Amino acid sequence: MSERMSDAIAVSALSVVFGEGAARNVAVDRVSFTVPTGGSFGLVGESGSGKSTVLRAIAGLIRDWTGAIAVAGRERGFYRTVQMVFQDPYASLHPRHTVDRILSEPLMLHRFDRIEERIEEGLEAVGLGAAFRFRYPHQLSGGQRQRVAIARALMLEPEILLLDEPTSALDVSVQAEVLNLLADLRAARGLTFLLVSHDLAVVSHMCENIAVMKDGRIVETLDVDAMRRMEPREDYTNRLLRASLGYVPEEVE
Repeated sequence: MSERMSDAIAVSALSVVFGEGAARNVAVDRVSFTVPTGGSFGLVGESGSGKSTVLRAIAGLIRDWTGAIAVAGRERGFYRTVQMVFQDPYASLHPRHTVDRILSEPLMLHRFDRIEERIEEGLEAVGLGAAFRFRYPHQLSGGQRQRVAIARALMLEPEILLLDEPTSALDVSVQAEVLNLLADLRAARGLTFLLVSHDLAVVSHMCENIAVMKDGRIVETLDVDAMRRMEPREDYTNRLLRASLGYVPEEVE
């Protein structure tokens, strides 16, 4: 098996440009990285660095890009394999749909069988249970809404989850619960994670390797142990790490 086939995600020279002329903005500039099957890779950087745009391109939410994106060795037809969990669980869930409808729609669209059983199994997997099936998003706490969003992402049995700041909209007391849930799901299902976050404590807890982005480019790729030891190669990464010295990875765990 080739090295490329062993990677769950392979991104090569990915560029995303918005606008034209004076309004032209290069949001992502020739970004390349790989994520091994079963691995967890983090994209970190300041707001506007392009990290969320990378996720959206992989998820198919941005169509106008150049370069190459391969998932499990495939450059086409992989979108069911990849599911995304968004930053704001309230905005990502339809306010007038029950949890049951939110979870059943992707199953019906892709013609899955045992829909009711799958919904109940999905709710159990994220720690909610069948009692939540017919509630509306406004009847749930922020943590519960994000659990529903995770359950929806799991409905199509993906191999890869794209996580866009999955806990940044939650109370601090709830963040660790959701992170631990994601870690447990990854271990139980053999999932691959690509995580975007500005919170280095979250990245330290969830990822083995990270790429630091600035102005649409990857400045440096390093493993989390080097990040914890404050041993980056690049000056920008060093400044980014030192600006976040208030975090203590052990407290998350």
